[in-house]
Amino acid sequence: MKLIMFDMDGTLINSGSMIANTINYVRENLGFELLEKSFILEKVNDPNISSSEFFYGTKHFTEEQGKLFETYYYKHCLTDLEIYDGIKELLEDLKSDYIFTVATNANSEFANRMLNHLELGSYFKTIVGYNDVLKPKPHPEMVYKILEEINTTKEKSLLVGDSHKDIQAANSAGIDSILVNWGFSNHEENAIETIKELEDKIYKKFN
Repeated sequence: MKLIMFDMDGTLINSGSMIANTINYVRENLGFELLEKSFILEKVNDPNISSSEFFYGTKHFTEEQGKLFETYYYKHCLTDLEIYDGIKELLEDLKSDYIFTVATNANSEFANRMLNHLELGSYFKTIVGYNDVLKPKPHPEMVYKILEEINTTKEKSLLVGDSHKDIQAANSAGIDSILVNWGFSNHEENAIETIKELEDKIYKKFN
């Protein structure tokens, strides 16, 4: 059983404006200045910083921050969403030979809504979000959870993402990974630029 796990934001879909707007909404309500979208998205993907500390100045996310975030996100999570060019065609081409799942640091309930809204939801056997595990990526718990649920081996599994958090999660779990460069980060090395390259790498891994 060949398994491909996809990150969602920045890999399957471009939700950058909505994520940046949500973080800025929370910051504004907490009395912080607004930040540039590109700066927010770069830092969201950085495994070396604590998002709660960086964006809101607290060691852990507080209940107030969580409520502000979810209130805005719930209202706006279906706006400004786009599927990256070629993703739907890729899923369509590969769906008979692979099982697809999603491993996202978003809430899985919202992820389901977003993917269904874009008519991508039916491609995925399961969607695991930060609310389904104790530790989100870069911790490997999400990967382990999906491997257990799909009941396949590490050798037959692959994780595709746009962040070093994705790659760290895959490495820690002992599975192969592919870093893509059309998402929220601008990687200078070891990242692919096109869907064609992704398809080639998938075939190379499994054939």
